[in-house]
Amino acid sequence: MAQSQNSSVDLTIKATSFQGLTTYGDVMVGNKAFEFYNSRNPEDYIQIPWDEISYIAASVIGKRRIARFAIFTKQNGTFKFSTRDNIATLRAVREYVPPELMVKSPTFLQVLKAGLTSLPRRVAGLFKRGKKE
Repeated sequence: MAQSQNSSVDLTIKATSFQGLTTYGDVMVGNKAFEFYNSRNPEDYIQIPWDEISYIAASVIGKRRIARFAIFTKQNGTFKFSTRDNIATLRAVREYVPPELMVKSPTFLQVLKAGLTSLPRRVAGLFKRGKKE
């Protein structure tokens, strides 16, 4: 059985983890870590200490609906989650993660625009590299 890192828990909520295959379980937001436990297999868990978090990006739809959020860590990569109430979850996380580390992820159109605006620079860089050789 997995041992929780938290000594006190602020929020427990049903959640989905998007690591490889979709996994259903519970998220626990506590005083020392963000934890996800699989409901079918208690040995399948994710524990992210607060000092390991680089930043959190939320996927916002419209003005207020948050579809999912991703936790970017300093060493172990990215973890994507969705809970029954993402807003309440992120408010609980905000107690332990500074608000400047919680960002809104870019929309599809913003990503497309950034790619198109960087295209002339990338093409010019290819021609410069071709002339030096």
